[in-house]
Amino acid sequence: MYQDILNIEFAILESIEPIRCKLLDYIMVFITSLANGGAIWIALAIILLLFKKTRAIGFCVCIALILDVIVVNLILKPWVARVRPYDIANSIDLIIKKPSDFSFPSGHSAASFSAAVSVYLFRKKWGIMCVMLAVLISFSRLYLYVHFPTDVLAGVLFGILFALVAFLITKKINSKEII
Repeated sequence: MYQDILNIEFAILESIEPIRCKLLDYIMVFITSLANGGAIWIALAIILLLFKKTRAIGFCVCIALILDVIVVNLILKPWVARVRPYDIANSIDLIIKKPSDFSFPSGHSAASFSAAVSVYLFRKKWGIMCVMLAVLISFSRLYLYVHFPTDVLAGVLFGILFALVAFLITKKINSKEII
């Protein structure tokens, strides 16, 4: 059963192969680097926190990202300890530095969807742009061969969950006019 799923995952990764080119390599490396360490999303949260009108959104993004770090990076990745696709398919030449952590779930996808959906829950137009970036970042992880499709899918689902929990926490706190 596991081997069947793994075969499907590699088939999906290999289906991306025909679109690879130098230009897309450059674009995907750039897109994925935006989310290294959650950088773009942390920067967004800080900017949103600076202004009273957007402070609740920034607070929500921060809570979602904190949930992401705790659950994904500190608990799930070490516990599941899934190797990355390039570790199994040794013939792959990576065009980015090898990540030093485990594969499941995708931290880039989880952080991106945590932040993007948090923004979306408050401001639909801004959120749509953020979700589009989150989708690109998630796809870049497949394109770059550093995650399996189920890693990315799990990251997306966890990110959405963290955003919803953060939104509820933010609304509860905001109703007390603390933020």
